[in-house]
Amino acid sequence: MKKIAITNQKGGVGKTTTAMNLSAGLGLVDKKILLVDLDAQANSTTGLGIEKDDIKLDVFDVLVNNTDINKVIVKTSAKNVDLIPSSISLAGAEIYLSNKNNKSEKLFEERFKKIKNKYDYIIMDCPPSLGLINRHALTYADEVIIPIQAEYYALEGLTQLLSTISLVKKMFNSKLIIGGILLTMFDNRTNLASEVEAEVKKFFKEKVFKIKIPRNISLAESPSTGLSIFDYQKTSKGAIAYENLTKEVLKD
Repeated sequence: MKKIAITNQKGGVGKTTTAMNLSAGLGLVDKKILLVDLDAQANSTTGLGIEKDDIKLDVFDVLVNNTDINKVIVKTSAKNVDLIPSSISLAGAEIYLSNKNNKSEKLFEERFKKIKNKYDYIIMDCPPSLGLINRHALTYADEVIIPIQAEYYALEGLTQLLSTISLVKKMFNSKLIIGGILLTMFDNRTNLASEVEAEVKKFFKEKVFKIKIPRNISLAESPSTGLSIFDYQKTSKGAIAYENLTKEVLKD
């Protein structure tokens, strides 16, 4: 079972889009996937067809109330993709996790142990921050995928994220690796996109995924329908890009 954290403390970089569609892509090649929505905005939850009003239990209950994880998992609209949903209540989890009595760095490992052999991949959609939930996710993960928007200031703030990853690796999870840097919202008609790509490759070298996720209207529309890009518009440029990303991830 491989555990992947998808994170960037900047919002709007395609993190949730990547979490949902990488999960769906892996599911289509018959991998069993658990997508964990760790963002209080719950966009991965609604983006794969789960109505907020239908959620009885969510990731807050797993982390804070120690609810049996199997009671929280729900099926999504995507083939072979199960989900631990999120809700706005997760915003209060940081307070619980900062309590000196709840500082077990193995929190995720303890809470998730009942599903140890049930899935091929656990994909964690992390919140746009460098708080405790992010740190716990990195402590649990085998690798981290960092989406970077192909825009001005693409690398702004990344130093902090890389410092956090380095700290987690040093203190809690020596096996953690950067699985890849993913360029998103890429418009190959612009000089800016090429300049950002060159800058990112200069910084991260071979860690940059070959595939770049394009700006694509279907990718923007699909979450509002509760469907992955493959179920919404499988011939779109966005679907083809995430299919190719899936292949790159499977090569690891």
